Amino acid sequence: MKLRTLIIDDEPLAHDVILTYIEDVPFLEVAGQCYLATEAIGILQNREIDLILLDIQMPKLQGLDFLRTLKHPPLVIITSAYEEYALESYDLDVCDYLLKPFRFDRFLKAANKALDRYRGQNQSLSPLPDIAEGNTTNAAKQLFIKSDKRHIQIDQSDIHYLESFGNYVKVWLANEFIITPRTLSSFDDQLTEQFVRIHKSFIVNCRKVTFLEGNMVVLQNKKTLPIGKSHRQAFKKFITDRE
Repeated sequence: MKLRTLIIDDEPLAHDVILTYIEDVPFLEVAGQCYLATEAIGILQNREIDLILLDIQMPKLQGLDFLRTLKHPPLVIITSAYEEYALESYDLDVCDYLLKPFRFDRFLKAANKALDRYRGQNQSLSPLPDIAEGNTTNAAKQLFIKSDKRHIQIDQSDIHYLESFGNYVKVWLANEFIITPRTLSSFDDQLTEQFVRIHKSFIVNCRKVTFLEGNMVVLQNKKTLPIGKSHRQAFKKFITDRE
């Protein structure tokens, strides 16, 4: 298995370096090269791409702006000379952020992260028995979320996770969220048993978990969330009890 890789960078020298590195990574293959992000649009429409190596500062359309236009982006590793975009990039769920000039060992580490995530996306955990085979009426319980001046009704089974955000909570549905003026704890009595607190800032829907790795949870929407130290033992017991 090889990850079909698209290089997007306006610097020819950057292409040369990356091409040399890819030659020494057996699970990567070059599927295309672009010197402008606008050129990549057609490639993504006509070719299967698993991984993008994406520069940020480019003419016409910058890398992060291009990434935001993609409804279902492939895996992405940022390759940039500017460190100030790192936090913004991770908010877009990139695999890694390589600061130019980077050495081969750092490139290989990022490539391995992408490979691990690719494998995780293409193999699912066996569903938790009592959640997968439990009370379907309970699993489909509706929830009203206040947002601005509206009360939005959503199916709990569509929620991936809830995130504390100051005096608000972000209710994540795949790759979009509804923000509501509540605390995370205020949801405890409303959520079904498939929801578990894994961190002071996160409650996850266990039916949306793809796999666990160390102290991290990877969800179907590609989000990676930490398991907090104070919640680690209880969450692992929750999983063990349902194996």
